Amino acid sequence: MARMDKKSTLEWHMDAGVDEATGDQPVNHFKNPESAIGNQKAAFPPPAAPQSPIPNSKPLHHSPSAAMAAARELADKATTLAELKAAVEGFEGCALKKTASKTIFSDGNPQALVMVIGEAPGAQEDIQGIPFCGPSGQLLDRTLASIGLTRAENTYISNTVFWRPPGNRQPTPEETAICLPFVEKHIALIHPKLLLLSGGVATTTMLKTDAAMSRMRGKFYEYGNPYLKAPIPVAVTYHPSYLLRSPGQKRLAWGDMLMIKEFLNRLKLKE
Repeated sequence: MARMDKKSTLEWHMDAGVDEATGDQPVNHFKNPESAIGNQKAAFPPPAAPQSPIPNSKPLHHSPSAAMAAARELADKATTLAELKAAVEGFEGCALKKTASKTIFSDGNPQALVMVIGEAPGAQEDIQGIPFCGPSGQLLDRTLASIGLTRAENTYISNTVFWRPPGNRQPTPEETAICLPFVEKHIALIHPKLLLLSGGVATTTMLKTDAAMSRMRGKFYEYGNPYLKAPIPVAVTYHPSYLLRSPGQKRLAWGDMLMIKEFLNRLKLKE
């Protein structure tokens, strides 16, 4: 076989349809056929064997019914606020915890006359670790102060869920249902003279109603749960974040505060 020069060899490969090199160095496969197999082995290592599942691994998410049952069991066992807080902080059944930075349990005086339940922590709450600490919290504080209520003296604050929903969205009914046993035990341990529900989510969750806030506010209700020996009076008002978006409704919220002030004054007279 006649030996071809480099130009002729290149033209021969091009005529054969070869237009791409597969290695950095030329290889004479006629001289050493095994080199082709060797190069293929180096370029394409065999796939790794599939790994077996991690032993004793736990699923990332509980089913809603299992999560509710687990929350109820933990709430049943808690006999103090410290025990309840530890149970909530260690709870893994609510998916909100996986996207939040902090568990937001409560703020205020545990010996409070009034307990406020809002809907969910927001961005500032997730940063600072306390409920109602952003612009809506500042409005809530001013509103409460107008009738003589402060966190330090006579108000205790929490939410229907303990972790910020992604994007500050409202918590879903499933999320509030999973956290409900903790909230119920929370209320029973504080046992306030008045429960104030702030916003539609809190009202729907705690009073189990789909009625509009415009129909619910301006009245007193009774609230009970498995941990309470007797019902607690309940008032409903607009959430401060809604009032920031709809300032025209502040006059109605002010009417709710005057109603609450009159109620608390009657309590003081009885004492």
